[in-house]
Amino acid sequence: MGNLCGKESDHFATPGRRLDATPAQPKTASVPAGASRPSQPPPKVGGPPRTLGGSGGGGGGGAGSSSSAADDARRKAAEAAEQRAKQASTTSGKLSSQLAAQKKQTRTDTLKELSETQLRQRDMDANADVRNHN
Repeated sequence: MGNLCGKESDHFATPGRRLDATPAQPKTASVPAGASRPSQPPPKVGGPPRTLGGSGGGGGGGAGSSSSAADDARRKAAEAAEQRAKQASTTSGKLSSQLAAQKKQTRTDTLKELSETQLRQRDMDANADVRNHN
């Protein structure tokens, strides 16, 4: 029978190799077609070091400028945190106002509500027993 998708060859014509032996390495490696003519230049890497949170456009300044830049970055981060806290504390709808009220409840208020619920449940059970003549 012939091979449908390849050339016919006798796989057992060549001697085999042991399982613990490494396979033979090719003498030369093929080079991809795109590697010989790159379509765009490689990206530029490097440049002056930057301080985390800095503006990103400046070069190496003096010792005083890096300190003020760090203070400026801290001030901006603090302002952003305050803005987020104010935004989170404002109630914008029915569910958020209910959640805020629930957060304000103390433990005694919560236990009081639970005990009232239990008392109502007991009363309903007692009324059901009376109706059923138990």
